[in-house]
Amino acid sequence: MATSLALAAEPEVRALRGAKIYPAPDAPPIADGVVLVREGRIVGVAKRDAAHANIPPLAPGCDGGVLVAGFQNSHVHLNGPAFSNAGAAKATTLQDGLTALLTRYGFTTAFDIASDRDNTLALRRRLNQGEFKGPRLLTAGLPLFPAQGLPVYLDHFDPAFLAKLPQPESVASALATVQQNLDAGAEATKLFLVTPQRNRPAKRMAADIAAGAAAETHRRGHLVFAHPTDLDGVKAALSAQVDILAHPPLGVPGPWPTALMDEVRAQGVYMVPTLKLLRYELTKEKVPPQPAEAVLQDSVREFGRFAAAGGKVLFGTDVDYMEDSDPTEEYELLAQAGLNPMQTLAALTTTPAERWNESSRHGRLAPGMDADIVVLAGDPAQSAKQFANVKCTLRGGQLIFSR
Repeated sequence: MATSLALAAEPEVRALRGAKIYPAPDAPPIADGVVLVREGRIVGVAKRDAAHANIPPLAPGCDGGVLVAGFQNSHVHLNGPAFSNAGAAKATTLQDGLTALLTRYGFTTAFDIASDRDNTLALRRRLNQGEFKGPRLLTAGLPLFPAQGLPVYLDHFDPAFLAKLPQPESVASALATVQQNLDAGAEATKLFLVTPQRNRPAKRMAADIAAGAAAETHRRGHLVFAHPTDLDGVKAALSAQVDILAHPPLGVPGPWPTALMDEVRAQGVYMVPTLKLLRYELTKEKVPPQPAEAVLQDSVREFGRFAAAGGKVLFGTDVDYMEDSDPTEEYELLAQAGLNPMQTLAALTTTPAERWNESSRHGRLAPGMDADIVVLAGDPAQSAKQFANVKCTLRGGQLIFSR
């Protein structure tokens, strides 16, 4: 790496100064540090000294906070009214929607794992063309459901959207859906393996359909998310060789079978906790507060056992299915599950970078990395809720949110 003096002499270098810098979850923090950026990439991370004094600021007004790498939300949806008719909607409306949902909370990458594919691709295309600011968007496009098996919790969606959702009755039909999604520009496949129904048993995706869809996705070099719902759904996910559980088996009474959770880890399957979602659903179902809290804490405890045993964790919130986009409660529930601040930071940064083979560009504040940076107004080592206390969000060295 070039010396601080050499970098300071380069006119295109800019500096972001932090009262504290967490370069990565497994690296020691730097007090009174600086991140140096040139053309959207990090070129230096160091303790601040006299050589940095005359380097122009990267983002005036963002200096002085706690600096961490940009966050990835690995479970979102882009189905809300803010994104409707994304190909023609006002750019300001779309940017405001992304700000409210993602960038004000530090998310520089978001993985949409079920939406109206063509609308989401239109949103992403306009974002990438520079019409408005927002995070990097990845998508699984249209998800696959069991045959005649749309879940009851989607009943409130527009019938025109529901009519687009694939419910393949054969392997050939499932493969066609996967191919159409990936050909259109999706980066993953989402399988709803088990879907609750109103006043009748849950629907379950046929094993050959799930396995065929997963195999085709892997053949194309992409990853597979699965919505398991229950323990049999977890077993089905393992049988289909999926890569990521979009949820744990939330609400299933513990203890979750040790052998099953061991197999999840052994197969290298990652898990997105979405713990706040369980409280949301219990409230929606009007479960009284005391038993609802007992159910929630049981799942928090069981997820904590999975993580403590070395399970791979990706942060995600299921926002835009849930109307409340604030991740503060999720951070607090992860802390209750036993994750320390650096484990939560890993779920936001280095673990998704590892899962998507992007560790050379994302997940850390280090020379050579994309300048995706979050400036926090407080130190998450003091309180998990500080992860949501975002002062500024920068993507590729460009300010996409400031408070």
